[in-house]
Amino acid sequence: MKLHLDNVAGLNLFTGYDADYVAVNHQRYQTSLIVLPDRVVEGWSPQNFAALEAAHFELILEFQPEIVLLGTGDTLRFPHPAITAALTRARIGIEVMSNPAACRTYNILAAEGRKVAAALILGASKPSC
Repeated sequence: MKLHLDNVAGLNLFTGYDADYVAVNHQRYQTSLIVLPDRVVEGWSPQNFAALEAAHFELILEFQPEIVLLGTGDTLRFPHPAITAALTRARIGIEVMSNPAACRTYNILAAEGRKVAAALILGASKPSC
């Protein structure tokens, strides 16, 4: 699916997604990644939901987002609170959603000037987004 949102002031925005990729500013990605308004972090290591660990979220702390949108693929699955505890301790909000919902929500929040991070699980299981 293509998203028809023009790039707002040089921000990274999702411009499309499908079952096996996301597009950020028209560049396709097919493995898990973190998207922030000012950068794309490729190679975020969890390749499926079961591989999520606390260290994956501790990495996000260095970007100092207000909120993290965790895209769990095409199926909404909630991680154990211990896995996301570093975000909670740092008073960073976390919302868990499907990848398509995370892409759409990220674009809205980024366009509003919010410090948002989208952490999307993509890869071997071919989740949607």
